[in-house]
Amino acid sequence: MNKHTLILHLAFFSLLLSSCTTSGAFISTHRTSVELSEDNYELVATGVEGNSEAAYIFGISYSYGITTQSLSLARVSGDKFLYQQALDNLWENVRAGHGDPEGDQLALTNVRYDSDIVNLFLYNKVKISVRADVVRFNE
Repeated sequence: MNKHTLILHLAFFSLLLSSCTTSGAFISTHRTSVELSEDNYELVATGVEGNSEAAYIFGISYSYGITTQSLSLARVSGDKFLYQQALDNLWENVRAGHGDPEGDQLALTNVRYDSDIVNLFLYNKVKISVRADVVRFNE
């Protein structure tokens, strides 16, 4: 192996080890079951959406199920916590359209995750959308 090939391999591996990664949604192994068959709740909002996005250089992103993953050299815009930012944006939209939910007993139902990905190798962009209905439990 000549000197130039060795330098090229070292540069490739150091690039690979110093790159930026992000991965999908919070997938929990525990669940809380809520019975919505009684008349103890009201529907506050339907189809409330929250979005977030990030752009990267020299990499690739892909989505599988409710998870979205990206392996890139560097993030050039957006937040690294895409799902958290999308949920925060969803609650901002609930506040803007339906008032401050602080102190209310609210739950998100019918939660749906969508992603839109642009892969151009030199540049890739990921957009995450979380859409849900909001219910308020009566006392």
